[in-house]
Amino acid sequence: MRSMNGTVASDSTPPPPAPGAEQYPALDFANSVYAVPGGHYVDLLGTPEGAEQWLVERGLAPADAGIREQCAAQLRSLREQVRALLAAHMDGTPAPSGALAAVNDALTRAPAAALLHWDPARGLHRRAAHPTDQILDHALAALATNAADLLTGPDAPRLTPCASPPCIRYFLRHGRRQWCSTRCGDRVRAARAYARKTGARED
Repeated sequence: MRSMNGTVASDSTPPPPAPGAEQYPALDFANSVYAVPGGHYVDLLGTPEGAEQWLVERGLAPADAGIREQCAAQLRSLREQVRALLAAHMDGTPAPSGALAAVNDALTRAPAAALLHWDPARGLHRRAAHPTDQILDHALAALATNAADLLTGPDAPRLTPCASPPCIRYFLRHGRRQWCSTRCGDRVRAARAYARKTGARED
């Protein structure tokens, strides 16, 4: 899996959704961090406000969800595990056990009812999750479910990484397409043209 150390916030215009991202929210989730020139990355889940906006725009949370940093950190953590599973699938390597455990945990995070608890003062009692936690748990479960569907479904063989460095996004390949966006394709073509031009000058 390509490293994303040094992720930074930026006002850079996000690239358009990668092919397949509209069909699979988990793919859009995996691509919620992306590369920008200069060796930096933009993380759409990098702040509680950004994470809430991302969830709201995808119908995974209400506008007043009140996402906190702890919640945003859980989203980022699950995203890294989903990315690890995607990378392992495309590399043909065993799925990392930690990533499997994290996704399976997220799959069971959305309780259907108030759960049973016990403490010395109150004894047995039922308590619903904090509303924000409940919203997050449902979002995590939905994203994990979609990731599992993608990785085990008929579109799994089409998963591919963008072939335009330094892009770190994934997409569903159609035909011979190698890039996740026109922007990435243009960057590769421009680099090739520059290489040909400079090579001709050196000759």
